[in-house]
Amino acid sequence: MHSAQDIAGVGKSLQLQVSAAVGKAYVPFLRRNLRRAHGVLRPPLRELSVALVGDRSMSDLHERFLGIAKPTDVLTFPLEIDGRGRPTAGEVIVCVPEGRREARTRHGDLSHELLLYALHGMLHLAGFDDKTDRGYRRMHRVEDEILTALGLGSVFAAPRPSRTTAAQADRPTRADTRRRSRGAR
Repeated sequence: MHSAQDIAGVGKSLQLQVSAAVGKAYVPFLRRNLRRAHGVLRPPLRELSVALVGDRSMSDLHERFLGIAKPTDVLTFPLEIDGRGRPTAGEVIVCVPEGRREARTRHGDLSHELLLYALHGMLHLAGFDDKTDRGYRRMHRVEDEILTALGLGSVFAAPRPSRTTAAQADRPTRADTRRRSRGAR
């Protein structure tokens, strides 16, 4: 990992598009920090599209690709793969209302929550996965390291919720959602 001073000018090799059906005010913050995060992570990813959407759009996508008819925080889709099987282009869909709900629960900042979701998608495209406890801990540790390097501090420092807790909350989490279709993460 690199310090904030090391990453001031990196991330230029990423073609980044951020669109917003909702949450337009967060686009500049996300664009700036995702470029910087890419510079810290240095994945083979060269093109990234991030779409900020509402509950209805996210629910539709979540049902279409994972068979779950409710919103989730983030969905990730690899679009192009290199000869070594690594995504070089991908799309990350972020649900702004889900971020708002979670930021309220954590007493956090919505811009940081949305960045966490977009970064989570970028990490999936870089080969990280959170299906196992070990992978979950590694992925979220790296998220915290990158966010700290960006000067934002740890956002996702809470322990992993148990499956019972997630079931009681009656809403899927990244860790509990099974990836059942082509490429969705």
